[in-house]
Amino acid sequence: MFARTTTVRVDPQALDDLVATVRDEVMPMVTEMDGCVGLSLLVDRDDGRAVVTSSWETEEAMRASADRVAASRDRTAQRFGATPEVREWEIAVLHRAHRVGDGACARVTWTRTDPGNLDRVVDAYRESLMPWWERTDGFCSNSLLVDAREGRCASAVVFDSRDAMAHTRDQFTTLREEFTQRMGMDILEVAEFDIALAHLRVPETV
Repeated sequence: MFARTTTVRVDPQALDDLVATVRDEVMPMVTEMDGCVGLSLLVDRDDGRAVVTSSWETEEAMRASADRVAASRDRTAQRFGATPEVREWEIAVLHRAHRVGDGACARVTWTRTDPGNLDRVVDAYRESLMPWWERTDGFCSNSLLVDAREGRCASAVVFDSRDAMAHTRDQFTTLREEFTQRMGMDILEVAEFDIALAHLRVPETV
């Protein structure tokens, strides 16, 4: 399974309009494409950042969608005066404890490591991090996207509420720092988002 992420920053006051545009115009168009298995949208209402993720059955399907998606992305970016950052990933891990409801939030961690280290990172992510999250109150799901060429990873852990996510902040910081140090990874950024859209049919990998 594969994913394309598009990150934009807009005026925070325009976020609701952006969510409506993605929901009413972008999502119907993208999810009808061959091989698409869903779309999600994360938003940070403080700084106006939004991350749209489309998921695909195969790399070929993702590549085949590129031109049509790019045209839609450019129209939307122009409308909101945004400059999109686009990345393509393989979905290495996806696990759902239960479905996402209203008020759900996500903590996303972006990291980088030697590309030759990625298999070890994915195995350790499954074996040492996921069991801990499963025991965490309010946990909904987690995913790990990897870019094998650049050694980049993006891990998202989803909670059913802001309160549930906040209660894990200290523990997650300690766990994240221990894990990345042990695995030889650099933390690029950690951010927290509201889940504005979550229409995914991606099968679990565990």
